[in-house]
This record gives sequence, structure tokens and C-alpha cells, in this order.
Amino acid sequence: MVPSPLQHSSSRVLEFEQFRDLLSAYVNSPLGKARVAQLVPSSDRAWIDQQQQLAAETRRFLTAGGRLEFSGLFDARQLLSKSKINGAVLELEEIRDILLVADKAAEWREMALHPPDAVLKENGWQGMQALALQIPDFSEMLRYFRNKILPDGTLDDRASSELSRIRREVERQKRTIQESLRGYLRRLAEGGAVQDELVTIRGERFVIPVKVEQRRRVQGVVHGSSSSGQTVYIEPLETIEQNNDLVRLLEEELAEIRRILQEMTSRVGDQADGIAAATEVMSEVELQFGKARFGLDYDCVRPELTEDFLELRGARHPLLERNMRAKSGKVVPLTLEMDAQHRQLIISGPNTGGKTVGLKTIGLLALMAQAGVPVPATTARLPVFDAILADIGDYQSIEQNLSTFSAHVTNIDFISRTATAHSLVMLDELGSATDPEEGAALAVAIAEHFQRIGALTIISTHHTSLKVYAANSKGVLNAAVGFDEKTLRPTYELQVGVPGASAGINIAHRLGLNDQITDAARAKLGTQTQDVATFLDKLHTELRELERERRATQDREEALGKELKRLEAEGAQEQRTKTREFERKLDSLIRDFEYQIREAVNAVQDRAAAQKLSKQAEQKIAKMRREFKEQFDASVVAHKTGADRNDPNARPHEVKHVSEGDTVKLKSLGRTAVIKRKIDENNFEVEMGAMKMKIARDDVAEVFPRSGTNPVAAARAKGITISLKDDDAHAPTEINVIGQNVDQATQEVEKFLDRAFLAGMPRIRIVHGSGMGILRKALRQYLQKHPHVANVTEPPQNEGGAGATVVELRE
Repeated sequence: MVPSPLQHSSSRVLEFEQFRDLLSAYVNSPLGKARVAQLVPSSDRAWIDQQQQLAAETRRFLTAGGRLEFSGLFDARQLLSKSKINGAVLELEEIRDILLVADKAAEWREMALHPPDAVLKENGWQGMQALALQIPDFSEMLRYFRNKILPDGTLDDRASSELSRIRREVERQKRTIQESLRGYLRRLAEGGAVQDELVTIRGERFVIPVKVEQRRRVQGVVHGSSSSGQTVYIEPLETIEQNNDLVRLLEEELAEIRRILQEMTSRVGDQADGIAAATEVMSEVELQFGKARFGLDYDCVRPELTEDFLELRGARHPLLERNMRAKSGKVVPLTLEMDAQHRQLIISGPNTGGKTVGLKTIGLLALMAQAGVPVPATTARLPVFDAILADIGDYQSIEQNLSTFSAHVTNIDFISRTATAHSLVMLDELGSATDPEEGAALAVAIAEHFQRIGALTIISTHHTSLKVYAANSKGVLNAAVGFDEKTLRPTYELQVGVPGASAGINIAHRLGLNDQITDAARAKLGTQTQDVATFLDKLHTELRELERERRATQDREEALGKELKRLEAEGAQEQRTKTREFERKLDSLIRDFEYQIREAVNAVQDRAAAQKLSKQAEQKIAKMRREFKEQFDASVVAHKTGADRNDPNARPHEVKHVSEGDTVKLKSLGRTAVIKRKIDENNFEVEMGAMKMKIARDDVAEVFPRSGTNPVAAARAKGITISLKDDDAHAPTEINVIGQNVDQATQEVEKFLDRAFLAGMPRIRIVHGSGMGILRKALRQYLQKHPHVANVTEPPQNEGGAGATVVELRE
């Protein structure tokens, strides 16, 4: 039940019942529709906030792709009460329907306790989880009923072992009877006594059809005749006992079914209170789903509850919007703002201009908000009213108006005695249906009364006295519904701050009233009245121009904002691109430096062992360090200023001249490869053994001279000073490592291999002995991976055989 329902809500006048019908279309089950029918606005702020929170959570659930089917839910409380009576038996269909409610509740409980991650953000699911926790765990009960009720509402054979046994015997007995009767039929058919050779059932007993003139030939019990009277149905004497046995089995089946139903009813009764609670929860859940679906369909927002501030922006009457959608039209939204210092609004303007619809929109949205329903608007901030009181003469045929002046006065008297400072009062066409002068005086007095009370009051009128009252009274605002003087049509826009002209003569003219009559009416208007009308028309024209300029300025500001964001995004993208390019350049420098250091260390190790040139090596490393720092600093400056863009000379660490067929050494792998194809200026396809790969120019450490060129000579030609301990012609071609362990032999062979390669030798011979083959195997594995080695073979027996290894060096 809704706590603290509004005692005075004017729900009929404000069409809240029709809105409930609209909302009811968004729920499916009888249970949900009954819950919507009970929906009423409340003055309990905590309950309203909770309901709005639940609707917002459900909307997030639907937006995240969540779904739940509610069809089949119904109010099971009456059946549940019956199930609690000792010895009561529910019908199988009733038990099935109750189980459907329990099963749906269990399904929702599981979904709510384990929702999609998207709905858990910012504690956005606590309300629905709290609801789900009110549903008991029905798993044990549902497990008991599983496989006992078939989808067509009958008991499954597995409902009990006794039922299964009885039904098997029933089927067996039926087959026995049918076999007996078919044999009997065949014998009768030979004499032409039977009408058809078939077995049928009459009153749960198997019979055969016999021609009426042959009935005396068949001994048995007659169980009726056909509609034509040409056939009688006879149970032969020889199957009477068998049919009796079948009837007895069917009675046993019925007794067992009743026993099972009584047991099932008892099980339901044990869980009756829990299922009743789950039914109540599911009715609430379906209501929230209906509100959420409505909110999505009508672009609604959750209203913010305030103390005394009312703000509606882009507000639309849902019933009017539904009707306009059916005609492919659009509703002109309403925007209104009233605070504690402005508690009264006087709306004026032409007939058919939207004054009454505006009042109804404000009133209905207030009722919806206090019923916990999201409202169709872009912004909604509303107080919680203790009463919503309306006197609306519906002159626009939303409903037929049957009101009289006396009825209006009676209603306004009731409102004046009921309203408080926390009430919303809406009075349509105040002071009408009587003498204009007296009506105007009465309207001003009524407005002053509600102003003194402090009630939030919205009044529509045509009386100039009320417009003047609003202009001269503190806390009262004038407002006008728009009217286009050029087309003589209302715009339905509410403009707060200025009064509106009634434009009755102009509207009468637009509606087709005789020109002579409208011209005569204008002539009879007083000068003052004409001046006021002209002034208001001019004022509204200027206001429309100002509004157009404001919107144009706003559009320009939005366009400038978008352009600024675009430029910022492009700037950020350009900066990211520059950063990635700099990182690439820096990575290239570092890889080049690492390669140079690695080569320098290798050279230092060779010379330390062979020539003792440590001092020269240290000088070379120091020089490389200085060069790297200079290159790094130059790259940073060049990148920041853009000076190195598209300038290959700004990258001195890159090899400039690389051609197809060149043998190059790769920084990344430390191995040699052959350039097979030039892809573009900075990328090449290389071949390294059986493998082909794509490399960048800055991965090339050096280009080796073509075949036939001595490596030492090539290096000296590049300006590199190289001196060997032995002259090229006297360099040894064989090394003996017999007696050494694997590590010692590998070090000696590595140094020997480097000297031989620098000397340009085509091949060398390594003597390691046969022994157990450990040293031979280790050295050959090492040599096969060495970058200087082209081929490793075992020499003939007369040249050492397994005790030696011949190594062919790369050119």
C-alpha cells in the first residue's frame, strides 16, 4: 500500500486515471496491471524518493540489456490461504499457476542478486537488491515439484512410483481388451454383423459398433447408439470382466492423483506465507519495470525533490504526446521556474493557445512525481505538495465541460479552505462565466487570498485586472502563451515575465468568422484597450526577436565550444604523434649505441687478450659516449623544433647507403643478413639463412664489403686503424685444443675464429681429438651458430676424421 496518499489530488480533473491506463500498457501480467491500478500519489517524501530510486535502477538494468518476462503472474493470495487449510486439495492447474509465481520470483531473486556490472556502478542497485532479498529461497520446494507437472497441466507419471505403476497397468489392460475385441470383430465381420471393424470407448468401457439389425447376434451390454440410429455400441460378454478391471485401475489412478494433489497442496501451504510475500514483491518489481519502460519511451527524468522550488524544463503532457505521436506530430514543451520569492503565476494569452494544457501538464507531472513515476521533461525539480487542488474548466474538449459558474465558485471555496502553504493550486479561466467587471474583481480577490496563504498558485485568465495585479504585486509573475501575429496562430510556448494578449477578435477571424463582424468588433474596442493590445503585440514581437537572437548566440557558443574541443583534440593527437616519433628516434639511437658498445666490448676483449690495447679501448668507449650524448641532445632539440623532419642527415647513426645484394649486420639480432629487396627509403627485405624478414634502415649496423674484399682492407678503407699480431700471410689455419675442457676450448676457438675472419681466410681446421665426443659435439654446436661461420664439416679419415672439424668462413 502507498503510505500517506494525497487526500486531495484533483486526479480526475488532471487525468491521472487516464495516465494510469497509459502506464498499464507497459506491464503484462494481471498482477502488474492490478498494481498499476492501485498507484496513487503520496505526500511521504521518503517513499517518493525510494520509488524514484527503484525506477531509476530498473531503467539502468534495462539499458544494460537486462530482461525479465512477467506473463503468467497473478494474485495467488486466495489460493494460498486455501492451501493452508488442513486436508485441502487444490486443482492441478491452480498448483501449477502458484508454482509459476514462485519460479518467476526465484528467477528474479537470482538476477537481482547477480546483476550486470553496468548497474552496480555508484551503488546503483541497492534498492532492487533489498527488494529481492524479501523473496525467500524456494529452491527446495521447486526441486520437489520438478518433473511432476507437465506443461499441459497434467500429472507426470513420475509424480509418484505408485502412479507410474498404476498407469502402466492401465495401458497393459487397455491393450489386452483391444486385442480381445479385435479378434471378436474379425469373427463377426465374416457374417457382416459389424458396422465398422474398430474398437471405440463409451463411458470408459471399450465397445464395438454393431449394425442395429444384427444386434441379437452379439451377446453383451448395449452402451448406446449412433446419432443416425443405424449402429449400436455393445460391450461383449467376454470383455465385461476385463473392462471392470480397467475401471478399477482408473479409480485407483484417481485416488492416487488425489493423494498426490493433497500432498502438493500441503507443500504449497508450508510455503504459503513466503509465496505471498514473493507475490507482493513481484507486483512491485513489475510496476518498476513498467515505469522504467515508460520513462525510456517518453524520455523521462527522475524528478529532484525540493523544499519550495519548482523548475520544469522541456516538460510535456504524456497523454497529449501519445495523441500527437499517433498523428506524427510533436508537443511543444513547457519551461517554468518558480522559487520561494515567486509563489504565484498569472498566465494570459489567446484562446486555443495552451493555457489549460499548461496547467494540466504542471499538475499531472506533480502527481506523477509524487506517485514515484519519472516525468517527461529534460529537467524536473518539484516540492512535495500536501495537496494538489485544481479548478479547471475544460474548454478545449480534452473532456466535455459541464461546469457552471456556481460549480466553479463552490469548488474554489473548497480549495480556499483546504489549501496550505505547501499546496499546489491551479485555477483555469478565473473570473469567467459571469459579468466581466465583477468576475475580474472576484478573480483578483481570489488570487490575493492564495497569495496570503503562501500556496504555490498558477492561474490562467483573460482579465486585464489580473495582469495588472501580477505586474504590481510582489512575488507574482506574469506569463503569456505565445501567439504569432503574422499567421494568427498560437505557438504554445510559455513566456514568463510578460502578460499575453487574448487576441480573441484575431482568433475569431482565423476561425472563419464573418469579416464584417470582426471589423465591427475592432471598431467598438475602446482606445485604451486597443493601445494595450498594440503594446502587448509589439512587446511579444520584440521578445520573439530577442529569443531568436539568444538562441542564435547560444548556437554560436555551442559551435565555438565544439570547435575548441576539436582543436584541443587535434592538438593532443599531434602531440601524441610527435611523442611517438621522438620515442622511435630515441629507441633507434639507443639500439645503435648498444650495438656500438657491444662491438667495442668485443674488440676490447680481443685486444686485451691478443694485443693488450686496453687504453685505446677505453678511449674509444669514452669517444662513443660523447658522440651518443651529442646525438641524443641533437635529436631532442631537433625533434622539439621540428628541424629533423624529413632530413636524413639529421640521423647520423643511420647507414646511408644500402643496396640490394649487400651483406649487412643487424643491431637487433647481432647477425648478418643479405638485402634482397628495397621496400622504400627506410625499409628493406632481408634474407638470413632460410628466413626472410622486414627490417628498418636504423636496424642496419654496418654494410659488409662485397665478395672478394678482405675485411681488414675494407675496414682500413673506412679509416679504421687495425693492426694484427701476425701478418695475413703467416696467420695459422689450424688450432689444437686437445686436453682442454669445453669452456677453455670454446674461448680459444672464438679468438682464433675472429683472427682468421679478419685475415680473410676461407677456412680453418680445429683439432679436438675423438675421446668420448663431448668436446667435439660442444664445439660443433657453437660453430654452427657463429655469425662468421658458413659451414661446419668433418674432414676425411686421412685428415683427422672425427678428431677434427673443418670450418668454412663467410666471405
